[in-house]
Amino acid sequence: MEDSKIIEALVVSGALDRQTADLMTREAPKQGKTAEELLYSRQLIPEETVAKVKSQILKLPYKKVDVDAIKDDLLKMIPGETANTYKMVPLSFDKKLLVVGMVNPDNLAAQEALRFLAKENKINLGVYLITPSDADRVLKKYSFFVEDINAAIQSLGVKPGQGLSEFQRIIKLEEGMSTGVSDAPVIRIVASMFKEAVNLEASDLHIEPQRTRLRVRFRIDGELQEALSFPAEIQQQIVSRVKVLSSMKLDETRVPQDGRFRTRIFDREIDFRVATFPTPTGEKVAIRVLDSKTGLKSLDDLGVVGKNLELLKAGIDKPYGMILLTGPTGSGKTTTLYALLQILNKENVNIVSLEDPVEYTVDGVNQSQVHPEIGYDFASGLREILRQDPDVIMVGEIRDSETAGLAVHAALTGHVVLSTLHTNNSIGIIPRLVDMGVQSFLLPSVLNVLASQRLITRLCQKCKKSYEASPTIADIVRASLKKVPVSVAAKYGNGSVTLFRSPGCAFCKQKGVVGRVALFEVFQMTPELSLIVTEGATETKILAEAKRQETIFLREDGVLKALEGLVSIEEVIKETAEV
Repeated sequence: MEDSKIIEALVVSGALDRQTADLMTREAPKQGKTAEELLYSRQLIPEETVAKVKSQILKLPYKKVDVDAIKDDLLKMIPGETANTYKMVPLSFDKKLLVVGMVNPDNLAAQEALRFLAKENKINLGVYLITPSDADRVLKKYSFFVEDINAAIQSLGVKPGQGLSEFQRIIKLEEGMSTGVSDAPVIRIVASMFKEAVNLEASDLHIEPQRTRLRVRFRIDGELQEALSFPAEIQQQIVSRVKVLSSMKLDETRVPQDGRFRTRIFDREIDFRVATFPTPTGEKVAIRVLDSKTGLKSLDDLGVVGKNLELLKAGIDKPYGMILLTGPTGSGKTTTLYALLQILNKENVNIVSLEDPVEYTVDGVNQSQVHPEIGYDFASGLREILRQDPDVIMVGEIRDSETAGLAVHAALTGHVVLSTLHTNNSIGIIPRLVDMGVQSFLLPSVLNVLASQRLITRLCQKCKKSYEASPTIADIVRASLKKVPVSVAAKYGNGSVTLFRSPGCAFCKQKGVVGRVALFEVFQMTPELSLIVTEGATETKILAEAKRQETIFLREDGVLKALEGLVSIEEVIKETAEV
């Protein structure tokens, strides 16, 4: 099917504007993709919208996939390798009729493979069009991680004590020279670990040498979970394989090293950022998994709604000024900056970023990674950026007075500046900048939006159930509702307080949570706040002005999300403070 037909149909339906359509058509061949694939990867419009338009063109029904209904026995109808190669998955099987979901039903090779399967098994076929995301969710069920790892370990044939560090090894006087071991199983083990990390949407992978074993843990939804354990004898081989991939020095085990590499997993490019750390039992390895499919999100995906969303969008619509985000490490600040960049990323806008490191590659954004060890830090990078004729500047983090001063100068000279800062909340941003040496009379002219955020787990929406809050919790909820705008609070009435919990189901693997959502507090520079800043800002005065603006603080935003069934009220209370 001609790619142009889908793009044109999306324009005609109003789902895609002409300028973006022309851009996708031009850019797709340069990146070796179809325009449809580019739309999916950049998340410009919902996948379901594209699928429904494609369904009309192909005259093939579209189906939303119920992943929970697909059991292991059904998966055996299409081999995993075939399913992954052609992006086609079994949806149901009944009385010799196999119903298949396909992302590209017009692919001739996929059609031929499907006909071969039908002939081999003597079955009839039914085909639906499905979205890439639904296909990926079904493909994850094909994971045979533990079996692959065990088979690889057995093929290594390691002997007890072989490859242990001095701290781990119990030395025997009669111990002789150890024999070499083939690298192939180790390569398979490491590849399986990375694939499983991506499959489980882990943000980090930890390889940790213990005295008697090698522990591997994944960080999923903010929590570390042990995935498997290896014999301690092969720890050095596994670490060495990771170091080879990351272009690190194999013979240097006494000092920490940093590296990164990119590979293709599940037909998409994944970046891995690797850091080693020496311990008495061997080198610990921490690996950040940078998957743009899960890492690049829209503001809606992050949980920015209502007034907070309006303030952020108004801030980036201004021709110049700063938008500053604050929050603890791992609270999703950089992800929010990327979401803002995707809104600003247009053909007529020059966006330049300084990052440490570049976490996700965004087409159309000129991204640069700082290297402090050679003198290229945020401050020196900012000086050079101003010579690049930027419209929008993103600075990964304002860490010192020099960077703060240069960022303020950039905003004063007609640029939109996005950055992060380390303070406890948004109220502390202005005092922190003043403490860094920024002259207070400059701040009213450059600050547009001040925001803070926290990440908490999202309740599984498949199994969530409502319940009536206890009197104590209900009082906390009502107290928070009194602090939000009346128009917002009115939605929840004055009667009993209904909240939600998720007991666990097959979709969430009995955990009750799936992914994370951010809590936000956002307020803006106003004439009243300008006067406070120039007269000598204190956190008490700034807090009073934020309340006058009817700012929805972290606690209140969390309570509203708990009432909507997105998060647990217990976690909101645990992670936020009353203002």
